[in-house]
Amino acid sequence: MEETAGIGIDELDLAARNHAMPHEALRYDVTPVGLHYLLTHYDIPDVDPSSYRLTIGGHVTRPRSLTLAELRDRPSVTAQVTLECAGNGRALLEPRAISQPWLRGAVGTAAWTGTPLAPLLAEAEPGAGAIDVAFAGLDHGIESDVEQDYERGLSLAEASRPDLLLAYEMNGQPLPPQHGFPLRLIVPGWYGMAHVKWLTRIRVLDTAFDGYQNVTGYRLRAHEEETGTPIERIAVRSMMVPPGFSTFLPRTRVLDAGPVLLSGRAWSGAAPIALVEVSTDGGATWAEATLGPEPPPHAWRSWSFDWDALPGRHTVCSRATDAGDATQPDAPVWNVGGYLNNAVERIDIEVRAGRGIARV
Repeated sequence: MEETAGIGIDELDLAARNHAMPHEALRYDVTPVGLHYLLTHYDIPDVDPSSYRLTIGGHVTRPRSLTLAELRDRPSVTAQVTLECAGNGRALLEPRAISQPWLRGAVGTAAWTGTPLAPLLAEAEPGAGAIDVAFAGLDHGIESDVEQDYERGLSLAEASRPDLLLAYEMNGQPLPPQHGFPLRLIVPGWYGMAHVKWLTRIRVLDTAFDGYQNVTGYRLRAHEEETGTPIERIAVRSMMVPPGFSTFLPRTRVLDAGPVLLSGRAWSGAAPIALVEVSTDGGATWAEATLGPEPPPHAWRSWSFDWDALPGRHTVCSRATDAGDATQPDAPVWNVGGYLNNAVERIDIEVRAGRGIARV
């Protein structure tokens, strides 16, 4: 059983406001809205859709101001996209960074509907020398003594990708308040910090964006004094639908001996999933799992594995490899912010003597 240092009241307050996806939800191609993970940095803003505007300005020839109705009247696209928080797994690192104490459930896949960003940027006509694009939300707060609207920047080239969306629906319904109503940015393949919620302002810049969430937050640093490297695309990961059933506390897994179909999902923001392997002996030996159908370009992929579970204690694991040959590590690499912990997940199971197919 994995242990971590005690969680403080401040972190409990964060954990109560935000929530992880229950691992059972890995069964779904599309995560139900109420089960999708949630992280809000500051307060959920109160937005009147009748007066809402999205402005596009800065280093452009033709600034724009659009109502929600005007955005909805534009060509629309629906895309299944897996989102994951860059801090997923933070609470499993030691020493632990003091922040949202994620275990491994900060992930989910939704069907996002909206209008592509690239045509709007092109219509605004970025000026010569444009470098970056900054995206600001309506959520406002203080972080590390810096008062700010939540704002993230992308390069102009990245922001002009054809698959970026200005999303106003999640799973066929208007965005819930906590997921960014009335509009949020979707940046397929990138960690969740780039998918700015409550989006209200887009600025094209002829200098590098120097906002807090880019130059101070969400950077990979081995030491506090380092500048670090920016966090961008989602690292390769596999997770398993918890086999059998659970005790209440601790959440120990129990199942009956016999044939068991292990299953789960794998994803990467850098390349499609090419391989998932499963171990039922704690990682001593590995066998190839069966991959499910090819998913949409930026959605997780299903996998399955047949296991003849014998009575006793077992540790089951899965690990993924993407088409770029990136494979999950056996152990995480510690960093100051507790980011990018995509180490192999291990699930301890008590297999009881019995007959029949275990419930999964």
